[in-house]
Amino acid sequence: MTTVTLKPLHHREQECIGIYFEIQPKINGALRKTGVVKFSITHKCWYTPLSKENYNKIIFAVKGLAAIENSALNNYLVEKKKTGKQVLPVKRGPEKETIQKTKIPLAVKAIVINKPITGKPITFKGGRIHTLNAHVLPRMQEELKLKAYSISTIRTYLQEMTHLLGMLNNIPADDLTAEHLRRYLVYCSEALKLKENTLHSRINAMKFYYERVLKREKFFWEIPRPKKPFQLPKLLNENELAKLFNALTNKKHKAMLFTAYSSGLRVSEIVNLKIADIDSKRMQIFIERAKGKKDRVVNLSPVLLDILRGYIREYKPQPKIYLFESEQTFTAYPARTVQQIFGNAKAKAGIRKEVGIHSLRHSFATHLLDKGTDIKYIKELLGHYNIKTTERYLHVSKKQLVNIISPFDDLWKNNAIDW
Repeated sequence: MTTVTLKPLHHREQECIGIYFEIQPKINGALRKTGVVKFSITHKCWYTPLSKENYNKIIFAVKGLAAIENSALNNYLVEKKKTGKQVLPVKRGPEKETIQKTKIPLAVKAIVINKPITGKPITFKGGRIHTLNAHVLPRMQEELKLKAYSISTIRTYLQEMTHLLGMLNNIPADDLTAEHLRRYLVYCSEALKLKENTLHSRINAMKFYYERVLKREKFFWEIPRPKKPFQLPKLLNENELAKLFNALTNKKHKAMLFTAYSSGLRVSEIVNLKIADIDSKRMQIFIERAKGKKDRVVNLSPVLLDILRGYIREYKPQPKIYLFESEQTFTAYPARTVQQIFGNAKAKAGIRKEVGIHSLRHSFATHLLDKGTDIKYIKELLGHYNIKTTERYLHVSKKQLVNIISPFDDLWKNNAIDW
């Protein structure tokens, strides 16, 4: 059985109980649940303020998981009782000494000292990362690839980490603690005015580096995440969709947007569709390695099947592998080009809503709900992992709303008010 050793510890000018043991996930979890312990990177141990109540909580938490060795703590308490005062030497934490001796750039002073910062936000370009931190991005990229993260996630994580490295100058990134990163995030929120989604991406990137690459004990649970705004999906109604589709004259472009709306596909799924993925016998479309590397099948509309057959038969040059091939490279069509096709059609149709091609997927889901399709089937068609993601469409579906009569209407009908 693992032994948990309790020792006296002076940390951040406070008497504490240091908790030492070989890493055990169950014990880590049990200690976290007490709500009174934190992990010290400096001392490489869990700790809690010295009190009888906290001591009892620790004993209760690890009961049955580990044996307790507390002789050093008992000896300290006996000595303290004799002298009537604290007997631990007061030491300054090494990270504090490093910060005081190092020349700190303006932006990093805002992180470490937590003072407001003035002036223009710093822009980051290649070549501004100090040689002390030159290893960070290559190691991070290597780990992301080994864990088979998507190209877009790798790009995002490296970009977010670059922002932090650009601010550190000659301060080693590997020496930063949870408190430093907390203050850095405050700076990102207050000075840089980053939105909640960007802050989440930045937290995820740092979390990956410090916990996955450096194998640090998980400490990001100490850093609160900003609450994301609840945003409803933006969609187009039936009249707007008709205008959008009629604004297109190119058969290939029409087939792309028809496919997106008919099957509720993401733009990345449209451009990666292969001719072999269209199963006319089972009337299904096979979506390979979509978001989250998840395969799925969606229904193939008979109308869409006829349109796709006509497109392949008439369009020159005919596609060979991908359903929508680039005429220059004969590879998958660029996603950015499909987004531009949608934008041009929207402008030509006179649609003023601020929507992108993803609105076709939102429209597909919402219109299915309007027609009475069970939300569980819609979840599978969209490839969502969690039903809560699909339930967003309940807030924009008009199926139930059309039956709700405003109390103002009743007041008007009863001639209770004049106009």
